[in-house]
Amino acid sequence: MSEYINIPDIFGTDVFNNAAMQQRLSPNTYSAWQQCIRTGSPLPLEVANEIAEAMKLWAIAKGATHYTHWFQPMTGITAEKHDSFLTPTEDGKVIMEFSGKALVRGESDASSFPSGGLRATFEARGYTAWDPTAFAFVKDGSLYIPTCFFSYTGESLDKKTPLLRSLDVISREALRILRLFGDQQTQRVSVSVGAEQEYFLIPKALYAQREDLRLTGRTLFGAPAPKGQELGDHYYGAIRTRVSAFMKDLDEQLWRLGVTSKTKHNEGAPCQHELAPVYSSVSNACDGNQLTMEIMKKCAAKHDLVCLLHEKPFAGVNGSGKHNNWSLCTDSGRNLFSPGKTPRQNAQFLLFLAAFIQGVDEYQDFLRCTVASAANDHRLGANEAPPAIISVFLGDELNAVVDSIIRGANYTDPEKKLLRIGVDVLPPIPKDTTDRNRTSPIAFTGNKFEFRMVGSSQSIAGPNIALNTIMAESLGRFADVLEASEDFDATLQTIICDALTAHQRIIFNGDGYSEEWKQEAAARGLHNLPSTAKAMPHYISRKNIDLVTKHGVFTETEFRARYNIHLANYRKIINIEARTMVDMTLHQILPAAMAYSSDLAETVERKRKAGIRCNTELDLSQRLSDKCDSLYENCEKLHEVLQAVPKDNQEAANYHDTVTVPLMQVLRKDADFLEKLTAKSYWPYPTYSDILYY
Repeated sequence: MSEYINIPDIFGTDVFNNAAMQQRLSPNTYSAWQQCIRTGSPLPLEVANEIAEAMKLWAIAKGATHYTHWFQPMTGITAEKHDSFLTPTEDGKVIMEFSGKALVRGESDASSFPSGGLRATFEARGYTAWDPTAFAFVKDGSLYIPTCFFSYTGESLDKKTPLLRSLDVISREALRILRLFGDQQTQRVSVSVGAEQEYFLIPKALYAQREDLRLTGRTLFGAPAPKGQELGDHYYGAIRTRVSAFMKDLDEQLWRLGVTSKTKHNEGAPCQHELAPVYSSVSNACDGNQLTMEIMKKCAAKHDLVCLLHEKPFAGVNGSGKHNNWSLCTDSGRNLFSPGKTPRQNAQFLLFLAAFIQGVDEYQDFLRCTVASAANDHRLGANEAPPAIISVFLGDELNAVVDSIIRGANYTDPEKKLLRIGVDVLPPIPKDTTDRNRTSPIAFTGNKFEFRMVGSSQSIAGPNIALNTIMAESLGRFADVLEASEDFDATLQTIICDALTAHQRIIFNGDGYSEEWKQEAAARGLHNLPSTAKAMPHYISRKNIDLVTKHGVFTETEFRARYNIHLANYRKIINIEARTMVDMTLHQILPAAMAYSSDLAETVERKRKAGIRCNTELDLSQRLSDKCDSLYENCEKLHEVLQAVPKDNQEAANYHDTVTVPLMQVLRKDADFLEKLTAKSYWPYPTYSDILYY
């Protein structure tokens, strides 16, 4: 790789983007494609054929021999099946062929993808449909075509389809509000997202020696290193040469694929880092984040490193999240969460703010469920992550504005009359109204909301589907009332005041880590759902089902399928982790500790024969023996527990939450104590000190 990278020259060079399309398509075809993007109208076959031919020639010129419909099944990662462009001819040769039909639609075996009961295993047929709003790209010798994935009977089997549906819904409802404020120019409102990605990098050789890391992505055992992150010396510190080389390589690959990798730095925990992109439309952000996670892993391997995306790969130090920065923008680039400079602009801002607060409060359980996973259970509520209780942080200045509206007092003078929204001038609200609150699950940060609960390994599709849909619901209700009103300003004042008053309980600017907040949240009536097992029953509440079906984001069948997949995945992960713990205990930890204990016994015998005191060896040997007995006993209990897991997914999740996981914690405590007692030369795998301070 060259030392000097000219970013403008390489950025997006492997993407069939606007510039590439304008250069290679006829004006009529390019215009038809743009019309499809704007209105959602279908592409005529002749237009698809011309795009397919141009796309093929462009890809072949970049070394592509195959094409793949790239989709996002409900595994949380991406999927691809590659077909070559070659078509045999009668003279025994081949030509390179790619039609509009092949571009627009493909067929894939769907039998092994999670469906949550949408279809039987023997009903294997699944289809992929081109998403023309996302650009195709070339990677590893193939043309990648972003697509949606659905079943033979038409149900969505992926994460992208409902995301695109939710975008149509929020645009429709937001436009209703904008029209009421006199905006006749905006044709579409889009969701803009920037997904910050945290991750760990560790040496490949050390990773290979840890069965738990290889099978589960996290360390199931491991005593804390003598040094953790208490000195804060890794956070924003100088980047290791080896890691810097990885980051440079990663940036170049992402830039070529049009991913706007912008920021890189060391995070709080040793070996932890972060990458942040520039904001883009949520569909592109979702595609880009999936690419980022994939390329991170491949790129790390080239540098003899392993990229860990698990939410909590190491106990006792920070876990990894994916902060989802969410905002609404018009097609002219105006951010609808930016406070304005006129009374009318501020009135519109306050209405959108009230809609968001109302939506989050009413559907806090839905939002919580979208970030629920076995991995994220270890992170949420820890000292570096938001608690499992949903709340919204506004900052001191904006909170004072909200409070004045609720109290019916003027913002600048509490003794004055009611603040008249849309008439009285508010003081300018700075972009950064206060210091950032790291303990808040959802924080307003100037012109966007940062949803900080998303796990580092998760697709951002689910959380954004929820945010889009709950916002659309609130805006739709507001629009219904305002459109029927004869006094717009008075009704607007009432709507904003009533919404903020009714949903003030979700606003919290304090310390989300404190025990006092848990008690206060309970008094406010907020949900505290600390685990996946406790959260997921809320996912399929009638309220949430009615929300998504009303707006056509999911059918009830599709929505219940997601619930089943969530729970089945949780069940499988806990099973794998518990079985791995049993295996490591019996085949690695106990043999190592007993070998050390045996050698200590021999030392005791030699010293006794020589008349030398051996109190230390005797004491250590006894402690080892006692802890080995405890470890073995708890290992057998865990093995027995795994034989009694209920068949029903929700019952299995509850069982794991209350029985399996607590026993796993006990087993780990025993093993980690043994690690502290056992001589390092006997210990069977790299310790935290080895891995985090390589």
